[in-house]
Amino acid sequence: MLAELVELIIGVDTHADTHTAALVATGSGALLATITVPADADGYAQLLELAETRSGLRAWAIEGAGGYGAGLTRHLADTAELVVELDRPVRPARRAGAKSDVIDAERAARDALARTKLAAPKTGPERAALQALLTARRSAVDAATTAQRQLRALVITVPEPVRARFRGHSTREMIDIASRVRSGAATTDIETFTALSTLRTLARRIRALQTEADEHERAIRTIVRSWRPDLLELCGVGPIVAAIVLTAWSHTGRCRSDAAFAGAAPIPASSGKTVRYRLNRSGNRQLNRALHTIVLSRLQYDPDTRAYAEKRRSKGKTDREIKRCLKRYIARQLYRQLENPPTSAVCAA
Repeated sequence: MLAELVELIIGVDTHADTHTAALVATGSGALLATITVPADADGYAQLLELAETRSGLRAWAIEGAGGYGAGLTRHLADTAELVVELDRPVRPARRAGAKSDVIDAERAARDALARTKLAAPKTGPERAALQALLTARRSAVDAATTAQRQLRALVITVPEPVRARFRGHSTREMIDIASRVRSGAATTDIETFTALSTLRTLARRIRALQTEADEHERAIRTIVRSWRPDLLELCGVGPIVAAIVLTAWSHTGRCRSDAAFAGAAPIPASSGKTVRYRLNRSGNRQLNRALHTIVLSRLQYDPDTRAYAEKRRSKGKTDREIKRCLKRYIARQLYRQLENPPTSAVCAA
């Protein structure tokens, strides 16, 4: 436990413009000091100066180390400070409405002392670059999908002469047709004029968003190939899946075991005479989605995986249970390869 390693724990409640820190003695549990500083280099220096006023080994417990606390986390890492990341300290019901930055900072420090399993912050320039590109690409893809739904819905409600142009075509073909339509400003039918103009605007928006998503994907592929090209040799792992896996893993030694790999640990889901496990739904949802993508790909293209699925199906396992087994295997395989890069990747599942 952290209380056995350090003599001082500094909990930090992070915000966009300010950070509030609480210094707690691990031995007595006494609150020694609190401070609120600006979220900039000068504020980070003030936090370190306050910590230096107390002797002994210390650790920092930071809420939102990958968000509002990212700058502070990088600053502390550069000065070789021990930092642990808190996803969200346990907050008891506030019957009296007790809530403040100081209270949250103190609670973060005490919660870190009580935990037996602590998480190290995610670090590294490659990981940060991939995270930014994945976020931008996901936003572009979601926006393009929304615009496609709007275009299809509008096609259903437009006047028949306009709708006839799109009838019987796929979504991709509808986008091509809509991007080339001319509204005809001289028309006296305002409904038709507006429908054609709007369809063309939506189609061009979709094209622009798809182009943006493709550019982000190319940048992601470049970083993955330069950082960990061995992942791309695994069956079912493309650049997007590899990037998600790398951002969840971050660096060697961050995850204590394959079971704790980015929250993909199996948890008991037994009932009565049925004994089984499932993936933790409270873990990293993007990583679990990436594992699911790998499973679907291998079930379709990898003969060994299909043979395994048939074998388990013959023993009474459902398709859902088979996918859970495959996800656990793939999470273990990815973790071991990330921690110990092999000279050549193995495809079989």
